[in-house]
Amino acid sequence: MRIEYDRDACQGHNRCYLLAPEVFDVDDEGYAVLRITGEIPSELEEKAKLAVDNCPEYAITVVQ
Repeated sequence: MRIEYDRDACQGHNRCYLLAPEVFDVDDEGYAVLRITGEIPSELEEKAKLAVDNCPEYAITVVQ
C-alpha cells in the first residue's frame, strides 16, 4: 500500500503525526510531511490507515 498527501488540503492539525510518527513528520510551518514516499512497510500499514481515517480534511488517501 502507498499513501498520497495533499499539502493544499492540510490545515496542520497533525493527527497523522500523532498517530503514525514513523510515517509522518511535521515541517517548520506545522504541516505534515511524508517520511515514506513509496510503499508503506507492512508493519506500519495499520498506523498509516489510522492516520488516513483521522484526517479531518481528507488530505491523506490510501493508494493500493
